[in-house]
Amino acid sequence: MIFNSKAVALFLGITVGLLTTAFLSLVPEVTSLGLAVAGLLSFSTSYLLVYIIFEFLVFREISKIYDVLNKLRKKDFSFVEMPEESNSLNPFKRINKEIYTYAVNRNREIEDLKKLEAFRREFLADVSHELKTPVFAAQGFVHTLLDGAVEDKKVRGKFLKRAAKSLDRLDSLIHDLLTLSQIETGETKMHFEHFDILEMASEVMDQLENKIEKKGLEISLDEVYDKPIFVHADAERIYRVLMNLLSNAIKYTDNGSVKIGFEVESDGVTISVRDTGLGIPPEHLGRIFERFFRVDKSRSKEKGGTGLGLAIVKHIMEAHDSKVTVVSTVDEGSLFSFRLPLGQSAKEEEQALKDELQMIE
Repeated sequence: MIFNSKAVALFLGITVGLLTTAFLSLVPEVTSLGLAVAGLLSFSTSYLLVYIIFEFLVFREISKIYDVLNKLRKKDFSFVEMPEESNSLNPFKRINKEIYTYAVNRNREIEDLKKLEAFRREFLADVSHELKTPVFAAQGFVHTLLDGAVEDKKVRGKFLKRAAKSLDRLDSLIHDLLTLSQIETGETKMHFEHFDILEMASEVMDQLENKIEKKGLEISLDEVYDKPIFVHADAERIYRVLMNLLSNAIKYTDNGSVKIGFEVESDGVTISVRDTGLGIPPEHLGRIFERFFRVDKSRSKEKGGTGLGLAIVKHIMEAHDSKVTVVSTVDEGSLFSFRLPLGQSAKEEEQALKDELQMIE
């Protein structure tokens, strides 16, 4: 038996009308016409009142709930929209709002899972490809030597060097994957300390001196700094960030210069790496921090690298509650920058500790 607001209203209206007529019939002064009018009025009033209540406060909301539940059962989330905030006293509206909220959250979870699944497939494909390349290369060189080329000293030396280079690339790739995994899972804890970022930048430039000389580039600070610039961060991780950013700048700059800049403000230091290299097309700027993403895969392969450097940089900066920003123009160069909180020198830190101890005493 199907109930709706009209049927319920009709039943209750007739019931109230009959009861009203029955009670009034017990009063001697009431005429038949009066009984009929009273019964009709009570019926019509009860019918309208019940119909309005059930139609707009009960059945309509129940119908909405059933529609939502049916779509949830069919895994159809196309209807999902956050309902307007309401403090309605109607319990059905509150239930409907809860179902909508559940549907919204469930839809977001499903979308996130779909994205994660697509990312997982893409990541596994990329990792497999990146691992196979150096492995197959090394295998090819080794098997060629085993097939007889080992007797030729000139060929043997050349092939062993190439095999070693492929294995070195494989080792770098595995090391970067482990580093990225440890940072993402929180296994690698950040050890914050105060250090001179200027001194660190000089150390990184010294480490890259051979690469710079081979390409004939000019690398320097953007200006002369007459005093140290102290920051508060994980020194080892920031060294990795500077190394990756400068290595990329050198790698993709065929002629011109690479400059490191520091902008000191009252609440932090902005460190920037600017180059006059190839630049990055606008359509790729949003993806350069993804694992294994390369703007020009053919040229990137020639230049080496694991394709994980910028992904590692991104996660290190996120662990510092900061981020890396990039501005780039094709054929003109790129500017990568990130921000760190100001630090203290050893003397300043010691004095601050003494002041704190005095305040406690």
